[in-house]
Amino acid sequence: MSAFGYRKPDDLPRTIAVFPLADAILFPRGVLGLNIFEPRYLNMIDDALAADRLIGMIQPASGQEDSETPELTQVGTVGRITAFNETDDGRYLITLTGICRFKLEREIAAGTPYRQAIVAFEPFASDFSQPLAPNIDRAALLKSLKAYALANGFQVDWEAVEQAPSETIINVAAQICPFDAPAKQALLEAVTLEARCQALIALVEWGAPSGNEPRSLQ
Repeated sequence: MSAFGYRKPDDLPRTIAVFPLADAILFPRGVLGLNIFEPRYLNMIDDALAADRLIGMIQPASGQEDSETPELTQVGTVGRITAFNETDDGRYLITLTGICRFKLEREIAAGTPYRQAIVAFEPFASDFSQPLAPNIDRAALLKSLKAYALANGFQVDWEAVEQAPSETIINVAAQICPFDAPAKQALLEAVTLEARCQALIALVEWGAPSGNEPRSLQ
């Protein structure tokens, strides 16, 4: 069962607020911290807190990142606000916890300063159940991630990583590794956790040169 009692696509509203943000992806049962400061998105958070606390995270389409109203990718994830703090300068610091991915059907003229869309959760109904992932090769995954971290000079608490579930390791790595937006979108859209794991391993192996010399990310 998904977090917060959502069990199936029909448990979620088909019309949701969408927050376009490049390089930011959210997975079911994953978490994403956000620093909200634009007035339109402060309004979005106010409205969400007054209602069901749901927000759809979605990336702008490739090449649209700098547009005021970018075209959107076709797949995002709806999340629920699970932590909220207001700063002295009027910003909101929130945490979203992912529930289910969605397919964007069409945007609507909702009369709000932020964007809203009609979405379909049915293509990702499996997101409501935590995957067992029996075919995940944890040894290969951890080996690739360790090589990538070493090559890029990242400090990682590997003891904590090795104790985490495979889904958590894969999704957190997909979120925080400095892949470009199309690569992150491909990871988000992977049909199964096994497919996402294979894609992640391919990406980190491409970014981890042979040898132990850390490389610059510039």
